Amino acid sequence: MRNHNPSLAVVFVLCISAVPALAQEAKVAGRIKVSSGAAFVVRNGTPAPAQVGQTVLETDGLRTGGDGKVGVTLNDDTRLSLGPNSELKLERFTYAPADSRFDLVLKFVKGAATYVSGRIAKLAPDAVRLETPASIIGVRGTTLAIQVQPE
Repeated sequence: MRNHNPSLAVVFVLCISAVPALAQEAKVAGRIKVSSGAAFVVRNGTPAPAQVGQTVLETDGLRTGGDGKVGVTLNDDTRLSLGPNSELKLERFTYAPADSRFDLVLKFVKGAATYVSGRIAKLAPDAVRLETPASIIGVRGTTLAIQVQPE
């Protein structure tokens, strides 16, 4: 006759089911440095007012209204600023210099934005990609302004 321990089985099932949730948890990519007017962090499709000091996750978006402005500094010191009526999505962000893993993909949806490259652009320029509805921009360490007109 076998000795079954139901509480051990419950702990095992809970541990196994928690692993995928932890693996899918988005990591902090940066922080809001400036926010005024109607400025939002969009997480999982839900906008929340952007507040100075708030974390931005590696899959978040930023959106501003008619009087909004928002500025973010990413963990690699990349700086992003959005003007009024603008939207940007952080498609991917990986900054792991100890593992030589770098990836930055920004999708500029609409409006006006500035981008100042950080360490990813210096360490792995091919790992940075800026996308607009009409083009993809490779970055080799620079500062640029982008204006995206809605179609």
